[in-house]
Amino acid sequence: MNFLGNLIWLVFGGFIAALGYFAGGLVLCFTIVGIPFGLQCFKLAGMVLWPFGKKVVPDSSAGGCLTVLANIIWILVGGIAVTLNHLIMGALLFISIIGIPWARQHFKLLEISLLPFGKKVVSAS
Repeated sequence: MNFLGNLIWLVFGGFIAALGYFAGGLVLCFTIVGIPFGLQCFKLAGMVLWPFGKKVVPDSSAGGCLTVLANIIWILVGGIAVTLNHLIMGALLFISIIGIPWARQHFKLLEISLLPFGKKVVSAS
């Protein structure tokens, strides 16, 4: 069932969204200061590419106060816009009964799109 959900997700915008995160990650990695943020974009791209069957969990090897600082910078620079995008898309999909599984994936992406540092993506099984 996860494969079918991921396939439909890819066809109806997941691939384009993953490409956007990947392109953003590449641009951020061109500068030394942007590399940590680019790596988070790559993590988001992987999650957006195949969201069914994955979950977001806290990373036990988080960097403490640096993680908090990086998350604050992420929020101020673009995290709010990305999170609002997932929130609005999830709400629109939730309105239609058939879109509820995909809305749940957008809602799952809210946590990692707002605060990506200190989180990791693992298989849900």
